Amino acid sequence: MPPKYKSGASAGPTAKKRKTITMGHKVEIIKRSERGETPSSIGRAFGYSRSTIATILKDKARIMEHVKSHAPMNATIITKQRSGLIIEMERLLTVWIEVQNQRNLPISLPLVQEKARSLFNELKAARTACVGNCNEEFVASRGWFSRFKERANLRNIKVHGEASVDVSAANGFPKILKDMIDDGGYLPDQIFNVAETSLLWKKMLERIYILKEENSPPGYQASKDRLTLLLGSNASGDLKLKPLVVHHSLNPRALHNVTKTSLPVIWRANPKAWVTAAVFQEWFLEHFVPAVELYCLGKSIPFRILLLLDHHSPGHRNISGDIHPNVKVAFLPPNTTSLLQPMDQGVIASFKAHYLRRAFSQAVRAAQKGEMTLQELWKNYSIHDAIKNIAGAWEEVKDTNMKGAWEKLCPQFTQGFLERIDDEIAETRRAVVAIGNELQLGISEDDIIELLESPGKELANEEAFTDLEQQMIPFKEETPELEMATLKKFSTKKLADAFCLIEAGMAKLEEQDPDAARFAKAYCAVTDSLRCYRAIYAEKKKSCVQALFEASCNKQTPAAESDSDSVI
Repeated sequence: MPPKYKSGASAGPTAKKRKTITMGHKVEIIKRSERGETPSSIGRAFGYSRSTIATILKDKARIMEHVKSHAPMNATIITKQRSGLIIEMERLLTVWIEVQNQRNLPISLPLVQEKARSLFNELKAARTACVGNCNEEFVASRGWFSRFKERANLRNIKVHGEASVDVSAANGFPKILKDMIDDGGYLPDQIFNVAETSLLWKKMLERIYILKEENSPPGYQASKDRLTLLLGSNASGDLKLKPLVVHHSLNPRALHNVTKTSLPVIWRANPKAWVTAAVFQEWFLEHFVPAVELYCLGKSIPFRILLLLDHHSPGHRNISGDIHPNVKVAFLPPNTTSLLQPMDQGVIASFKAHYLRRAFSQAVRAAQKGEMTLQELWKNYSIHDAIKNIAGAWEEVKDTNMKGAWEKLCPQFTQGFLERIDDEIAETRRAVVAIGNELQLGISEDDIIELLESPGKELANEEAFTDLEQQMIPFKEETPELEMATLKKFSTKKLADAFCLIEAGMAKLEEQDPDAARFAKAYCAVTDSLRCYRAIYAEKKKSCVQALFEASCNKQTPAAESDSDSVI
């Protein structure tokens, strides 16, 4: 195996600096060739080698086709063929950005994303009006913006918020926080961080379907459903807070038969699906404080909590430090979230990777049973399914990773764990790719990375989303009667049927398993886990027998009375 050399090593000649060739230069080279100039003379004129000129001429057809699609002439690369509407939108967006810069008007990443969505929706509406239904979709993700900047050669244009971080403040804050922790005598168990993240709970499955089918099926409409999550834990990593989920509807159809308090998440709703100040304060007082108080009681430690929050989220930027006598609220410095906030150090990314893997596994199970096609799966994939996968994915994030996420902010508590988070995320992504291959989707790890990109915290910028508010579904407080009328309940017969099916399944396993000890262990585990349902069944059966006995007694009473009367 040849030895590896570090870049910049003295051994060997210095590599040539790679030159970028704009689309305008490529077109000029092609025109000169068409006028009869040789590749050698063209190369000398432009300062390129003859082989470089020959490569450009060989790619003549693709270059000219790309130019016809209104690509900026100062762009340097040809990307894969994209939607006609997206190409047209990017051309208009480039003009708009240049005008904004000429006028010295500030540009933020959320503003560019919202403008891109607005332009695309206008173009799509015009296309629909002309030719009928248009199924093309567009997601203005951070990944799209990075590629758009590269395509349009906009490296010199300053976009505020794209990567605006205060490195100096981030470097100094851990020392300030350490002094705060020492002064307050806080243990790692008593220090918490929570962060918001958006989840396009159904969009990721739709994107996978589109990757496979290329063209949308008849009647296809992409889901624009989005929810906001509030995730958090303590610095010791042993208390993951129950996820707060904010949806735009309090009682969606999939949850009509479900008691909201029985969900594995805290369920809230408002028209924007945001963690507003009212939602956050209610979560803080009604859920966070009781949960951490009970935790401290169980650990036999003082109920004294330090809660770290970021500044940019509207829901908690106005929370005061004295909102509760036992909880001190401290804020990270502005523009340091991506560098310091524990939940942003791979925890949220790990959670989303697990969420996607669980959804994919669900698709594989359905495909193996022949229950439904991939298209049918995502059409039937409901918010209730998403909630179950959210809770399961959050549970799968390892405690060691929760602890390691604090390494940058509180290095005195933990070291050496942070790299493990990246390894786990990469491993989960590869698992998703493997599952995708089982479904014959032909996806790559890059596809998964793009799918996992969230709209992110820019959705909290209320000024940038005034138009979006008008499109939100009006929020209606559903009546309690609707929920109470359709509550789930156990029946003796259905419980008995369920136990019979489980016993039949275990019998099938016993027939196949040559290891009797392994089966006995598994059987005991299953039996033990069903104790709660066995207790419900026993109670209902007892009530049923009691009711039958009482009914029998009531029927016999008149006859008994008449007999006694006749005797007398």
